[in-house]
Amino acid sequence: MKQGLNYHHLRYFWAVAREGGVGRAAEKLGVSQPSLSAQIRRLEQSLGHKLFARSGRSLVLTDIGRLTLEYAEQIFGLGQEMVDAVHDRPIGKPLRMNVGVANVVPKRVAYRLLAPALKMAEPVRLECVEDQPEQLLADLAVHRLDLVLLDSPAPSTVRVHAFSHLLGESGVSIFGTPALARRYRRGFPRSLDGAPLLLPTSGTALRRSLDQWLDRERLRAPVAAEFEDSALLSAFGETGLGLFPGPTVIESDLVRQHGVQVVGRLPEVRERFYALTVQRRLKHPGVVAVSEAAGRTLDARRKG
Repeated sequence: MKQGLNYHHLRYFWAVAREGGVGRAAEKLGVSQPSLSAQIRRLEQSLGHKLFARSGRSLVLTDIGRLTLEYAEQIFGLGQEMVDAVHDRPIGKPLRMNVGVANVVPKRVAYRLLAPALKMAEPVRLECVEDQPEQLLADLAVHRLDLVLLDSPAPSTVRVHAFSHLLGESGVSIFGTPALARRYRRGFPRSLDGAPLLLPTSGTALRRSLDQWLDRERLRAPVAAEFEDSALLSAFGETGLGLFPGPTVIESDLVRQHGVQVVGRLPEVRERFYALTVQRRLKHPGVVAVSEAAGRTLDARRKG
């Protein structure tokens, strides 16, 4: 049977890690150095891993030690907030909101979706990370993230119990440099036949929708390049390498930022955006604010 976690031992470890040594931590805690070292060894025995390693005269955290410290910071930080809340003391710091943004989600869409959380009466400290959906969902599962923004519901291939909340959708516009726009705007969308395209990588929701639409329209457009990151796709698009898609809802942003023009719109091709959480019912005030405002931010009827 696995031994339960001793939080006294964890607090001693937390103190040593934060103070940078046993001596300083022992002085701050008011315990002897041998006693403190013994508590750390017991925690290491309980976890089955070394938490510190010697580097000359100093102690440095091992990989497992750094992971343990991340959890300890959250555990004792939340513990202090609980004590403050119980005693009706002002917490004195903003509400933390940790968000993961899949790299396929356009940055301007992410900003528009998350901005309402920063306009709440209660101050919010927003922390955003960008990564592959699989890694973001893994972090969501262990509560490192409060919310993950994706362009699709939780993939069935990822064994993470998450709830998908549709925030909104947008039609898709095709963009190009002024020279390409002049060349391919006439006769759009039939003009896309033979036009070089810059597209998201295979497997993304937008790529599947575009491929299906091209097949239905019997258009054969060569793919000049594929990108996992939406920002990189747009950056290449402004060089004139090919035409590229983007959400109609941020059409003006893309035109202004990249100096491109709208070649045409594909309202029947939809790009959807989802909030993934570990809770069916949204509870975090910032996540609730994002969800409630999303319908106005990405109103499909108004935004194409």
